[in-house]
Amino acid sequence: MHRGIVRELSRLIGSENVLSDRAELLCYSYDASGLESLPDVVVLPTSTEDVTKVMAFSYEKAIPIFPRGAGTGVTGASLPSGGGIVLSMTRMNRILSINRPDLMAEVEPGVVTGEFQDKVASMGLFYPPDPASLRFCTIGGNIATGAGGPRAVKYGVTRDYVMGLEIVLPGGDLTRVGVRTAKGVVGYDLTRLMVGSEGTLGVITKAILRLIPAPEAVGTLIAFFEGAGDAADAVTGLFGRGILPRCAELLDSLSLDCIRDNPGLAAPDRAKAMLLVEVDGPESQVAEQLAIVTRVFTDSGAIEVRAARNNDEVEAFWDIRRSLSPAIKRLGFPHKINEDICVPRHALPEMIGRIADISMETGLTILTFGHAGDGNLHVNILLDKGEGFQNERAEVAVKEIFEATIAFGGTISGEHGIGLTKKAYVGIELDKRSLEIMRAIKTVFDPEGLLNPAKMFPEA
Repeated sequence: MHRGIVRELSRLIGSENVLSDRAELLCYSYDASGLESLPDVVVLPTSTEDVTKVMAFSYEKAIPIFPRGAGTGVTGASLPSGGGIVLSMTRMNRILSINRPDLMAEVEPGVVTGEFQDKVASMGLFYPPDPASLRFCTIGGNIATGAGGPRAVKYGVTRDYVMGLEIVLPGGDLTRVGVRTAKGVVGYDLTRLMVGSEGTLGVITKAILRLIPAPEAVGTLIAFFEGAGDAADAVTGLFGRGILPRCAELLDSLSLDCIRDNPGLAAPDRAKAMLLVEVDGPESQVAEQLAIVTRVFTDSGAIEVRAARNNDEVEAFWDIRRSLSPAIKRLGFPHKINEDICVPRHALPEMIGRIADISMETGLTILTFGHAGDGNLHVNILLDKGEGFQNERAEVAVKEIFEATIAFGGTISGEHGIGLTKKAYVGIELDKRSLEIMRAIKTVFDPEGLLNPAKMFPEA
C-alpha cells in the first residue's frame, strides 16, 4: 500500500495504532482455517470515534476493509482477501457496565469471552455462550459469527444473548440497534440481522448482552458405548425422559483412539464412543437428574457410566474433551477439513451412519465429535493435501456430507459460519430468491462492496 495511505491513517488514529511492517502484517494474515492472505495495513482502533474515522477513510479511498477479532475463526471470515485494511478490534476491550437488577451488561467488542464470563460469575451471574476458543476469542467475533458451544443445547447461542448493538456502517455513519429492555418489537430486528453477518454489514463497537442468574449446582458424568449411533440414541432418550442437559458432548471411536492415553479417561477396551453430559439447577434437582441420566444411559446399552465426585474430576472429564482437537494430529495426517453440520436431534444416528458410509465410499478417514445435545457435529476429514486424489475425494466427501445434512433437515453450518471456506456450498441450503434478498441487504448496508468483500455468498 502507498506509504501516503499509511501516513494518513496514522494521522487519523495515531501511529501507535497503525501497523505496516511485513512481520507485523503476517500476524494478521491468517486464522484457524489454514488459509492465509496478507493485509496491506492493520489498524487497531481504541474507540468508536477511531472506527468511524477509519471506515469513512476506507470509503473515501475505495480501500477494502476487513473487521477482525482474535482470529480464532475456522472459515477465513476475517481474512483480508486481496489485501486492504485489517480493522483489528482487540484494543477495544473494556467491560463498560454490568447491571445486576436488569441482568444486562455493556461491553466493547474486543472483550475476551472467557474473561467476561469470569467477571459476571464473580457477581453470581451467568453468560452461557461457550465456544471452544473462549479463553482467546472475543465477544465481537462471537457476535459476528453467531458462535455457539456445548451449553447451547440448554441455553442457546450468542444471538440469544445480544439485546442491542452500536454499529459503524460503511462510510463511517454510526447507528444503534436493539433495546435495553426485556421486550421490544419496534421495526425490523436489525440486531439479529447483524448477528452472524461476519462483518459484512457493519462494525460492532459496543454490545448490550443479556445475563441470567448462575445455576446453583452442576453435575457432570461421562458414559461409554459400543458405537456412536448408540450414544446418539441415548442422548435422544434423555429428552424423552424430560431431562434438558446443560451439554451433551459426543466423541466417536477415532476420537477415543486419539486420547486413550489421557489419564482421566480409562475407557473400557470395547468402548467405541463416549458422551460427556452436564446438568444444572438447584442442588437437590441435580442429584436427581444425574440419577435419571445414568438410568437412561444404562438402559440404552452404556458399557459404563461414571459421575464426577468433585471439582477435580469435573476438570479431568473436561480435559478429556478439550484435549481432543490437538490430539487429532497423533493420527498422522498433515491436514484436516473441519465442517460443523447441524441436524435435528432425532436424525443424529442416521447422520452418523451416513458419515461412516461416506468414509467407506471415498476411502478417507473421517473423525466425528461435537454437541450431540443440539445435533451439531464437527466432522473432520483427515487427509494429505499433497496427494491430489485425496483432495478430489475430500471435495466429494464434503459435498455428500452437506447434501445428506440438508436431506435430514439440517444446516451446513451450526456455529462456525461461512466465510471463504463454505461459500461455494451455500446454494445447497439457500434457494436463489433467498440469496438475491441477502445480496440486496448487503448492498443497502455497503453499496460500494468494500466491507469484508467476497465472503459468505457464492460468486453470482
